[in-house]
Amino acid sequence: MTKDGTSNEDRDAGKNSHSVLVGLSWSLLLPIQTQWSTSFFKTICSVITKFYQHILALAFVVNEVNEDSQILPNVTLGFHIYDSYYNSRMTYRTTLDLLFKSQGFAPNYKCDSQKNLMAIIGGLDFVISSYIAEIIGFFKIPQVSSEGSSKFSSLYFMVPKEDHQYIGIVQLLHHFSWTWIGIFSVDNNNGENFLQKIQPLLSENGICSAFIERLAQQIHLEGFPEIYQTISIISINMLNNKSNAFLVYGESWTIIWLRFVTFLVDPESKEMALLRKVWITTAQIDFVLSGIQVTWDLKMYNGAISFTVHSTAVAGFKEFLQTINPLSDFRDGFRQNSRQCIGEMKLEDLPASIFEMEMTGQSYSVYNAVYAVAHALQALHMLGKIRGKLFTLHSFLQGISFNNSAGERVFLNEKGEATGGFDITNLITFPNRSFRRVRIGKMDLQAPKGKKLFIDEDVIVWNPAFNQEPPFSRCNDPCFPGSWKKGIEGNQFCCYNCVPCPEGKISNQNDMDDCLECSEDHYPNKEKKECILKPMVFLTFEETLGIGFILAALCFFFLTSWVLGIFIKHRDTPIVKANNRSLTYTLLVSLQLCFLSCFFFLNKPGKVTCLLRQSMFGVTFSVAISCVLAKTITVVVAFMATKPGSQMRKWVGNRLAFCIVLSCSLFQVWIYILWLFTYPPFPELNMHSVLQVMILQCNEGSAFFFYCVLSYMGILAFASFIVAFFARKLPDSFNEAKFITFSMLAFCSVWISFFPAYLSTKGKAMVAVEVFSILSSSAALLGCIFLPKCYIIVWHPDLNHRKQLIKRN
Repeated sequence: MTKDGTSNEDRDAGKNSHSVLVGLSWSLLLPIQTQWSTSFFKTICSVITKFYQHILALAFVVNEVNEDSQILPNVTLGFHIYDSYYNSRMTYRTTLDLLFKSQGFAPNYKCDSQKNLMAIIGGLDFVISSYIAEIIGFFKIPQVSSEGSSKFSSLYFMVPKEDHQYIGIVQLLHHFSWTWIGIFSVDNNNGENFLQKIQPLLSENGICSAFIERLAQQIHLEGFPEIYQTISIISINMLNNKSNAFLVYGESWTIIWLRFVTFLVDPESKEMALLRKVWITTAQIDFVLSGIQVTWDLKMYNGAISFTVHSTAVAGFKEFLQTINPLSDFRDGFRQNSRQCIGEMKLEDLPASIFEMEMTGQSYSVYNAVYAVAHALQALHMLGKIRGKLFTLHSFLQGISFNNSAGERVFLNEKGEATGGFDITNLITFPNRSFRRVRIGKMDLQAPKGKKLFIDEDVIVWNPAFNQEPPFSRCNDPCFPGSWKKGIEGNQFCCYNCVPCPEGKISNQNDMDDCLECSEDHYPNKEKKECILKPMVFLTFEETLGIGFILAALCFFFLTSWVLGIFIKHRDTPIVKANNRSLTYTLLVSLQLCFLSCFFFLNKPGKVTCLLRQSMFGVTFSVAISCVLAKTITVVVAFMATKPGSQMRKWVGNRLAFCIVLSCSLFQVWIYILWLFTYPPFPELNMHSVLQVMILQCNEGSAFFFYCVLSYMGILAFASFIVAFFARKLPDSFNEAKFITFSMLAFCSVWISFFPAYLSTKGKAMVAVEVFSILSSSAALLGCIFLPKCYIIVWHPDLNHRKQLIKRN
């Protein structure tokens, strides 16, 4: 390269008389137009020395190919290098120079037979490569580039399609839960295309951009006030304390641009804040410094994570770089501009931001590009078509596959794109302005979906400000389990409020969009973070309430048995013979069965118990009330029969009582038969009545029949009460209507209270209400009707005589 930047270098070796030229178009200059007269801007060095490695990589690989007797044994590769200046006009001009210029420039005319251009290796910038492709496409000359994808059939790419990086970026942000990020993008067509593609991907994956800053591709220093205003805005966004992850898309000079921001805007106070940011860069970006920045450091980028073009160590390359003497070796002409920047140093003494000794991804792409061209030429040469049919080189580049000298397989698909992946590297900076790249993962395009990105967090070295923990980059704190994200009107969806889950729902992960309902057999814990299995409950003998009911039922059963025994023992006494002994015995036995029916309610609900519990209770209670009704009617009929000429005498006796009890009981039995044959009760698990338990209960099958049974008993009881109430003052010495009245009053009070209590309770309480109603109403009948008589029979037998009873009346 000459001093004005348009020079070239030719390298030819003498294998044979056949010579092939490989052109390299590169961008070595920082696009800053220095038109200010101040000494500050006069000191800016325009050459980016770090890119010098790419030229040396080209020289190294061309020399390696020329010395390899297995590749192109009769062909010598040479190369010619041009600088693009990041300028379309210069790119078009130098491309024509590369094609046609020998001693003088004559478009479409070539007089130098030694200048046999076979392929062009494009530069770091895809735009420059596309400018070149517009011209060389007419001449069927292939261009092998290091980035991007294109509609030009003459372009081949040594790195995967850029779009694959976008997927990797999203997966990387997801991996570290960075949902609130700042984006810096170069202000050109590439940058706009990047934003148009990345923003929908971010939104689809729950990631928002806190800000988007477009960085000008060229800095015109004559407009410094406007530049300073832009830098101030960028500085404010960079210091946003919520966004600690910055995504940078552009070229290597973007790093220089951003480094200027911290220098020009209050560097002392802002620098420490910038140390608490993590930078994510795309594969096109390298960490470079130039001009006056060579004395600065890159500690603001310490801990940065970069997608880089895959590379591996190439044997002999580092040793080749050590042979380069910047002070005395000026044969290539590339270091004359930058001599003031690098001084007396050797290449290996320079900071990594100025020059790296390890082969970078871009240099490795150049390395593979030359090998791709060489192998394609070899295939072409083997077919004897090396002369006069240059366009056929395309057919050999498409689908080419070879092993390079580093031992890696290189393959270009039918679209001319590499099918490998990207390395994920971590930048570690040092006080001496150097840095080291650590490979922390990779993006494997051949891996299954969702597993393309691999990150080894154990080897990541974060900026010391993070205390070796991944930074937090979110709009607000996460919503922890037990709450859900509720969007804030007018804000992006990444900004939200955390709202506790409603009753019956849980959230078991951070930042859930909504709470989840537990399955039917589970319920939320107190913190609403997890679902707990509901225990199955039912009223049993073992629990306190069940034991109390069992003891009460047994006590009343034995009390009833004792009363029955007393009445049988004194069956010939007037007080027992009165009002029909058979009805008395039947009533007492039915009361015994009523007390025993409680046991069906205090057991695990099953098919049999569910069928028997209501029928046992309903039928026995119907018999008991029917007996009470028959007793009452018997008193009335007996009184009416005492009147002269009464026709009621024929109904006096057991026949009337038997008919009343039988008919009233059979009607209840028929209701049960219809119930059992249509909608019989069955056991079920009630998951919903009580939140925290599963209730094993008997489903009555038909609420209609259930309430029919209760209503029928109510009708019988009410009828008994009315008849007994009007018969309570009949002049009969053995009239027990007043006792029946009290018993029916108590019975009706219990069952009237039963309905609201039953309907307002759930689970075991419903069963307990019914058992309590059975026990209390049965006890009311026993106590009101029989205990006064037992009192006379046992403790005052002297009153149990007909004369005494008549005398009392």
